Amino acid sequence: MFDLGNFLTLSTFGESHGAAYGGIINNFPAGLAVDLDKIQQELDRRKPGQSAIVTQRKESDTVKFLSGIFDGKTTGTPIGFTIENENQKSKDYDHISKAYRPSHADFTYDQKFGHRDYRGGGKSSARETVNWVVAGSLAKQLLPQNVEINAYVSSVGEIFCEKPYQDLDFSKTESNDVRCPDPETAEKMISKIKEIKKEGNTIGGTITCVIRNLPVGIGEPVFGKLQAELAKAMLNINACKGFEYGSGFCGAKMTGKDHNDLFNEDFSTKTNLSGGIQGGISNGMDVYFRVAFKPVATILRPQESMDKDGNPVIVEGKGRHDPCVLPRAVPVVENLSAFVLADLYLINKLRRV
Repeated sequence: MFDLGNFLTLSTFGESHGAAYGGIINNFPAGLAVDLDKIQQELDRRKPGQSAIVTQRKESDTVKFLSGIFDGKTTGTPIGFTIENENQKSKDYDHISKAYRPSHADFTYDQKFGHRDYRGGGKSSARETVNWVVAGSLAKQLLPQNVEINAYVSSVGEIFCEKPYQDLDFSKTESNDVRCPDPETAEKMISKIKEIKKEGNTIGGTITCVIRNLPVGIGEPVFGKLQAELAKAMLNINACKGFEYGSGFCGAKMTGKDHNDLFNEDFSTKTNLSGGIQGGISNGMDVYFRVAFKPVATILRPQESMDKDGNPVIVEGKGRHDPCVLPRAVPVVENLSAFVLADLYLINKLRRV
């Protein structure tokens, strides 16, 4: 297994139906006063059972810190934490103990390790992201206080939030179950997810993330480019299928004359098709990117598949599953971004005296 991060790193453990999840954060600076309530608030945004359009698994997702924090401040030693699993229903997965679910990690895990935990997908479960939210929400407190990280659901299936992010009020993101700050679009998205859920099906979409007030100079010149580190983190999220920043794939259709971001007198730029990143380094403009998520692979409908012996079987999802991953993925995107930024921020502090 590999760590998240370069200098500031996160190692994790746990399975969906094991005793607990947890992690160890290394190289976190000493002396930071930690707001534990803010960490728990982020976990509450990610946890299951929040609304009718997410899985109804009930977990408190309460984090317990084991080391690295004393008298409310970080000590500079490794920060260890755990989150207990409280509401597993492992029998819901007995029927796939030998069968491979289409588009899941069942086959690849079996081939790689020769043995797999089929209960909830084991380590391949999206419940792993609970660790990332703990680490990211802690890392967020390390960044300059004026740095803002706001993610929101920008599309569900063919339903898009057409407003540019500059025209959105991010204070409204948490005002609805789907976490889209445009109320009219949010209603359509919620209706679509409920419709899909009734059919025993799932649906995908996109999440947009906007980072404001990031200092100039964050990101490394070659293999640690800001966009590359963000992309690596996002593409590790379960069900993520794509990442684009700034003009993204639309930029491939433009000419240099139209795409170049010309300077203002204060070195801001008149446009921001670069997405706040040039040469892999933040330039002081808004950093913005979009992440694409596929439909959740578990559907509550019969599908043709194969078992581990090569026999054809019919598999059908049972139990509690998200019909759409997007609402609960919003805090994951935000907090993973925060961890990446904090890592590169610390590295950048070593660059100049």
